Amino acid sequence: MTFAKGTDNRTERILLRVTPDEKATITERAQQAGRSVSDYLRARGAGQRVHSIADQQTINELRRLGGLFKKAHNDSLGAYSDETAEALRAIVGAIKRIGA
Repeated sequence: MTFAKGTDNRTERILLRVTPDEKATITERAQQAGRSVSDYLRARGAGQRVHSIADQQTINELRRLGGLFKKAHNDSLGAYSDETAEALRAIVGAIKRIGA
């Protein structure tokens, strides 16, 4: 079962009762992720992890930096191998902590 955006007509509704606190929490988490409540709940209901926009931007920037360190390592023929290896380990660790 796929949930590709825009490929299906969403004609079915699910009515759901929640407490005011639950509604506030769901709404806040959807806003943090940069998604509508419906989109957020569809993703969570499908078992997907939902990252905030800020997290995804941070992950993308870390990956970009990793690519630059790899290029620097290759261009220097390994002259800075200890430093670049340490930096790459730190970048990979940061990405894992964020949750990608």
